[in-house]
Amino acid sequence: MKDKQATQDGLRLDKWLWAARFYKTRALAVEEIGKGRVEINGQSVKPSRDMKLGDRVKLRQGAVEREVIVRGLSHVRGPAPQAQTLYEETPESIAKREQAAENRRLAPEPAASIEQGRPTKQDRRRLGDWERWSAQID
Repeated sequence: MKDKQATQDGLRLDKWLWAARFYKTRALAVEEIGKGRVEINGQSVKPSRDMKLGDRVKLRQGAVEREVIVRGLSHVRGPAPQAQTLYEETPESIAKREQAAENRRLAPEPAASIEQGRPTKQDRRRLGDWERWSAQID
């Protein structure tokens, strides 16, 4: 019964993001909205904004940016397959996300560029011995 009411009256943005499983908690959804990482139809919004069917939501989850179209509204957080029916990701968003994943996969490992990092235990012992037995003025 609540789902029918949600489609007629609209649903809060933070609650929809939580129900669609974009964020683990509503508090996280509110935090991301407050940081300006969520837009509806190209406009920054507040967590209490009512969602409507057909809205374009642009959001960021960590390094991943997505653009989805709202296809359903729900007050409850259900299983992932049910949550995926609440939205449809745009083809441009899918392509951009896959390209970003490929770029991350092909990027060089940052640790590989470090030639000399933190000394090992053996190196630290050698340094300690060197300082202990260095020439001292008596």
